[in-house]
Amino acid sequence: MMRPARKTLWMVAAFVAAGTLADAATDKAPPMPRYRFVNYTTANGLPDNHVYSVLVDGDRIWAGTDNGLGVYENGKWKIYNVKDGLAQQAVLSLALDKRTGDVWAGTMGGLSRISGGRIDSFTQFNSGLSNDVVYGVSVEGENVWVATAAGACRLNLDTGEWSLYNERNTPMVEIWVYGVSAAPDKVYFAVWGSGLLEYNQTTGGWDKYEDPDRETEIVLFKDQGLIHDIVSSVSYVDKIVWASTYFGDSRYDGRYWHNFLTKDSGLPSNFTNFVKGVDANHAWFCTDKGLAYYDGANWAVYKPSLTTGKPEMTVRDAQGNLTHIPVATAPANNYILGIDFQGGDIWVATAGGLSHGILQSQP
Repeated sequence: MMRPARKTLWMVAAFVAAGTLADAATDKAPPMPRYRFVNYTTANGLPDNHVYSVLVDGDRIWAGTDNGLGVYENGKWKIYNVKDGLAQQAVLSLALDKRTGDVWAGTMGGLSRISGGRIDSFTQFNSGLSNDVVYGVSVEGENVWVATAAGACRLNLDTGEWSLYNERNTPMVEIWVYGVSAAPDKVYFAVWGSGLLEYNQTTGGWDKYEDPDRETEIVLFKDQGLIHDIVSSVSYVDKIVWASTYFGDSRYDGRYWHNFLTKDSGLPSNFTNFVKGVDANHAWFCTDKGLAYYDGANWAVYKPSLTTGKPEMTVRDAQGNLTHIPVATAPANNYILGIDFQGGDIWVATAGGLSHGILQSQP
């Protein structure tokens, strides 16, 4: 099975406060955030070590795993599974309705809403859901936007009406929609093999962004458009679009594109599962070879070594200089699938557990 895809100003202030992280051998690395990682696995209550998605909900942390939905609160785990009403045990995506506090979980067998401890599930058979494989979900106002294996859809919570979006009424050709990011003005869809789709909430019109060179494994026209048509996720923040693909990543400000590749950026890998923007200039990239943070010019990468398994952190400045930062901890696995923010901390979904990155002040 194809791998399911997968702003705050506090982060900038916290990162500056963290101070310079270069070791004694070099003091020229730009200041980047350093974390102490605490990792959670089945050994201490996580439902499964394969974590597809993570959601921060105040003091509660939700983890969508291959064997149920876990919520971590007050040092303890509570697990929701099919017997509790969850649509299916593999939870691929999560979203929070900030108006109500409801949590929406996209699974391999439908869409579930957790509200006050009660779970209601929506499938193709009892609702207007496009497909039961739900790769992504995003809540904006009264609308729940859903990315599925057979197009996208929208549930209006006020009216209960479902709207379907597929090859018949949108510019998408392929209908595997891997991600969705909704805002009051626009909604963006990451489509596997069909690029990036933009829906204008005011006009109801659609725009489509594709790789201009149409090549599958090379980039001929860098920064001329979307880097690749196989888009794994999208994050729309401060009117900036961040798009991840399996062949690099892109940033779009509505006029100009900027593309990121391992050969000319700090990305540890071009194969990116998930991207989450912090604001217009800062973003996190979840790759198959580690977690990367970009501050608009410089990069930091956090991972266990691909060869030794030992914790590693590297910083790459805007000139391409690489500095290795001594660290004692790393995310649970180098295959990163999702991220969310809790104050200055990060929570990271990996293929080997859930990781809490606790922001460290510098000595």
